[in-house]
Amino acid sequence: MTKLQLTLAIIKPHAVKNPVALSYIRNVIKNNFVVIKTKRIILDTEAAGNFYKEHVEKFFFNRLVTFMASGSIDLHIMGHVHAVELWRRMLGPTKVYKAQFQEPHCLRGMFGISDTRNVAHGSDSQSSAEREIKFFFPEFSFYNWHTNDEVRYRKGPIMFNNHLFQHVKKL
Repeated sequence: MTKLQLTLAIIKPHAVKNPVALSYIRNVIKNNFVVIKTKRIILDTEAAGNFYKEHVEKFFFNRLVTFMASGSIDLHIMGHVHAVELWRRMLGPTKVYKAQFQEPHCLRGMFGISDTRNVAHGSDSQSSAEREIKFFFPEFSFYNWHTNDEVRYRKGPIMFNNHLFQHVKKL
């Protein structure tokens, strides 16, 4: 049996502020992934800079950091047998104009505004997902996930808690 893979989704500030976009994106997430953990935070520019430090020399770094610190972001640890690949496919191309022309029904094609305000972030590999999850959820134990929780989320029974926006063990 194929185990669940984890990925991190970050819903960016402009999408969190847009109730239509946020509702649509949340429905896509809860109908395609097991949502392990969710939280809403406001990043300060220092934390945003630390998260995006691999882009520090790039021309868009300051714009990205400023934008990511401009409002609330939603963070989701999501599970699926192909979590990284599936989430990135649902997001579509990073460049919004490319997404709008090539894949108009992807999330970035529908709700992206610019390459910085491209709706959401998705980890690009399992190792990136693990590093990024640890950044935002330092209390999350990958050991406990792999030894105890993964099989429960994969085999159930679980149910979706709309208030928490995550799946929980069914009683």
